[in-house]
Amino acid sequence: MNYLPSFQLEDKLAMVTGAGRGIGRAISIGMAEAGADVALLSRTAEDLEEVAKEIEKLGRKAFILPTDVTDRKDIQNAITTVTNQGRSIDILVNNAGMNIRSQALEVTDEEWQKIMDTNLKSAFMMSQEVGQVMKNQEHGKIIKIASVAGHVALRTGVVYAASKAALIQMTKVLAFEWGKYNINVNSIGPWYFRTPLTEKLLQDEAYVKDILDVTPLKRIGELDELVGPAVFLASDAGKYITGQTLFVDGGMTIQGF
Repeated sequence: MNYLPSFQLEDKLAMVTGAGRGIGRAISIGMAEAGADVALLSRTAEDLEEVAKEIEKLGRKAFILPTDVTDRKDIQNAITTVTNQGRSIDILVNNAGMNIRSQALEVTDEEWQKIMDTNLKSAFMMSQEVGQVMKNQEHGKIIKIASVAGHVALRTGVVYAASKAALIQMTKVLAFEWGKYNINVNSIGPWYFRTPLTEKLLQDEAYVKDILDVTPLKRIGELDELVGPAVFLASDAGKYITGQTLFVDGGMTIQGF
């Protein structure tokens, strides 16, 4: 028996939030490489247009959907744009996120709300709205981009950590509740990867040394190393996996930071 076709996403449609840069961009292109068409969501249309060009080079269709994923009406409009073209939504990747690296005693109410809205509320609203579509079509895969910060204690970013821990728990509850609809819900928990958001931090040699000291593989992750896990969870190869968080972290979570 040839098992490799089960990793393919031919003619499926993946919806990815925060798709214009970094992890979202890499996963969007990776989904297209595996055969999926991709609905690209982000606030910045210019970034989405660049990703769409890469997807179309692969012979797949890209939907450019400038969307504020903290606004339910915007989310509903994006979903309607796709479903009105007769497409199912087979895969949802909740990737949109942000961080403000404040010490706990310095966190403001505004920082708390902005991080929670972007990281947590948006993921729930996206999952809820797309989950209804998936329930009606009786299948779907939802993947949340969590973080090692939701599993172990880091030096700063208490609000970010709380939001990511909540995402991990949300993953479990949604998987438990929606399994009867043939919807798989899983998360990916990255450690440090080279992205526009980490570029400045990774220029600090002392900071990088601290990261590598607690990373058994002794290197920073590359974005293409998140694509395989995402495609696996989105594909039939991962169809009996639900409610899990796959840490893609070079081994970091086995010892903490």
